[in-house]
Amino acid sequence: MITSRTKVSRIGLAALLLAGVGVPALGQDTPESLLPPGFDDPAPTPAPSPGPSAAPTRAADPLAPVVGVALPADTALGNAAAGEPVSEVPIDLSKYELPEFAKHSLDRVGAFAAGNAAFPADSFGSSDGRFLQVLMRRMNAPVASRWASIVLRRALMSPLDTPAGVNGADFAADRAWALLRMGEANAARGVIEDVDTDNYTPWLYQVAMQAALANGDPAALCPIADKGAAAIAQRGWALAQAMCLGLAGKPNEAGQSFNRARSGTSPSDIDNLLAEKVLGTGAQGRRAVTIEWNPVSQLTAWRWGLATATGVEVPADLYQSVGPQVRYWQALAPNIDPVARVASAELAATAGVFSNAGLVDLYSEIEQGGDSGAAQTVARDLRTAYTDGDVGTRIKALRTLWDAASTPRMRYARLILTARAASWIPASDKVEDADRLIASMLSSGYDAAAHEWRGVVKRGGEGWALLALADAGGAGVTAGEVTGFGDAGSRRKAQMLLAGLAGLGRMRSSEAQNAAASLDVEIGGVNSWTQAIDAAGQRGDAATVALLAGVGMQSVSWDYVAPEALFHIVAAMRAAGMVNYARMIAVEAVTRSA
Repeated sequence: MITSRTKVSRIGLAALLLAGVGVPALGQDTPESLLPPGFDDPAPTPAPSPGPSAAPTRAADPLAPVVGVALPADTALGNAAAGEPVSEVPIDLSKYELPEFAKHSLDRVGAFAAGNAAFPADSFGSSDGRFLQVLMRRMNAPVASRWASIVLRRALMSPLDTPAGVNGADFAADRAWALLRMGEANAARGVIEDVDTDNYTPWLYQVAMQAALANGDPAALCPIADKGAAAIAQRGWALAQAMCLGLAGKPNEAGQSFNRARSGTSPSDIDNLLAEKVLGTGAQGRRAVTIEWNPVSQLTAWRWGLATATGVEVPADLYQSVGPQVRYWQALAPNIDPVARVASAELAATAGVFSNAGLVDLYSEIEQGGDSGAAQTVARDLRTAYTDGDVGTRIKALRTLWDAASTPRMRYARLILTARAASWIPASDKVEDADRLIASMLSSGYDAAAHEWRGVVKRGGEGWALLALADAGGAGVTAGEVTGFGDAGSRRKAQMLLAGLAGLGRMRSSEAQNAAASLDVEIGGVNSWTQAIDAAGQRGDAATVALLAGVGMQSVSWDYVAPEALFHIVAAMRAAGMVNYARMIAVEAVTRSA
């Protein structure tokens, strides 16, 4: 649901998206914990009932390329010990299969992420598999909210039961494709790798290629290149076969395969040249390839992935031809210079792809590199903010980092960057930047440290509003306090405060209705999306709630996320046992609204 500021579009587009969905319709080396120590994980959900059946479908890809048994060991050793020659027996590798216990079932697919507890396996509950597939394929990602993206990433990545009626491999592909569009290249790869290659479908082959490219890892295609080429007649798979032969140290065979794959195309074709460059990196490879970007006007996953894998720099202007998720792939690419990816990393942090710790580590690398430039200046200010012995100097460094941001999104990125440093500032009524310190802490979930400022912040100010939302067991808030917050500052922020407090159950029903009337927020509005997310929350289907929350957050910025949508997202997450995420999403809504 792409929401706007008008009531008609806010309510109508959700209904258009979900109308008829019950009918069959047509990538840090490992995922890093984005939560600070002590931030609670979602509670287990109750066991659901089975759901109905459906048929899987495919989605278009906007970033697609143009294109005999051995002798037992003891017998052999015995023959050798007796001085007899050991006869060589041909080994038929096709007869070797994984034992049953080592095979991955399609009934449950997913991966665990370091530092993050997985969602319960039954978190999709009784949701129709067709319904979930339509949501994932139609969702415009990335989504507006950092915290909604974090919870959705965890849900889509976790080892979850495959809903009834959908092919497990295709459903894994849908999950991975949604993660790729969110910028979560590593998480997507983790989901795909939990499916045995014998179970691949054409749709999973396509998404697996996208995941390999998003991770800048063409070698990941080698276990599936031959089968992928047999299943899908596209030049990309033929080139993948050639690249894999080259990487395997077979330059002659690779050259012949490459010539067949590029037959009928221009010798200067950028896709062929990049594949040839990968081919030449293998053992005994002797191909010198020069990449010229001047004639190229469109960046694709193929071009980005192969260029990244071979150390070819992608011109900055080409990133304007693709979605923001490619910038997030760049942020996660470990073989790109830290200075070249730090701007993308800050953007990725606002989308939930990068953590506070990841950003600090990246700037630490930059500082250790010793180069001069703007990034080095930020790195030094960051060190001061974290390590200086004088509190006043640390606050001054924090203020310098915040004030250097020129856009709302970069301002939020700097709050994330400084979150842990802000949590080390002692609470004091003498500090002028209390509101920003609180916002910074809560941007990365440091709610315990933020609550130390409850007795310091001015009631009715933004810091007070953020703490009212973040407090897990806080007292109720009155309608007068919410409307007064709007009168003193931003009406938009007051609408989000109301939606968050009402969704968290921090206001009595009569108080919430009075404030909603004053602020023109129709929290009682009903459409297909609100019915779906409310029902999923009541059932305790945490993963379904997370997916529907992502649908409700489809927007390039918070400017077009409706307070009504926030209310239902927060309420449903609270009902499904994800109250901590609900609190952080509500806090983010107030922080990032104008």
